[in-house]
Amino acid sequence: MLLGAWVIYQPQTTSEIKADLPLKISEKLDQLWTIAQDSIQTNRFLRAEKALLTILRIDERNASAYNRLGILYAKQRSLDDAIECFEIAQSLEPSASSLHNVGLIYLETHNYDKAALAFEQALEIDSELPSRHIAYAKVQEKLGHDEKMIESLEKAVELEPIPQTLNILADAYERTNRTELANNLREKAAKMIIPQGQTRKIKQPRRVVM
Repeated sequence: MLLGAWVIYQPQTTSEIKADLPLKISEKLDQLWTIAQDSIQTNRFLRAEKALLTILRIDERNASAYNRLGILYAKQRSLDDAIECFEIAQSLEPSASSLHNVGLIYLETHNYDKAALAFEQALEIDSELPSRHIAYAKVQEKLGHDEKMIESLEKAVELEPIPQTLNILADAYERTNRTELANNLREKAAKMIIPQGQTRKIKQPRRVVM
């Protein structure tokens, strides 16, 4: 499942978007954004959709609103509508986030070639998020491109060497018969995890008996 993997596209600055709008309309947009965000967080999707569509009636070139609407439709499994919103957002203001979201939809619907292209374009714009490399690796796995999958996961680990990414790469190593590398990574990941309620032990100096 890809829910939770969506990237929220943020405009350059709120003030830049609303600079040419009258004060009352600007305040109305702020109010609508608050309603939309709160409604998405509480799964009140119809209320969120109405708020976002109202924003787009006021500001029809608001790429951030289109991207948020795409995420909303994706959560409701209206994938064609989600793709349309992400593509409009991308045409209005190109961003790695909207391309990444399009890639997630194509991955979900098994359009792996299109997903790979979208992720590649996103990575050309911004390659500093581990999640982008992990998503691209997933597509390469589906396409049977093991070396590209490994390369992408290694980049994710380089960017964020935490237990989760280490174990994902370890699984990939194991699937490609690189057992020793997999075991080494799992051992490294295990050492980084401290069980709940425990603290890392600090060695005490030996007492010197006089």
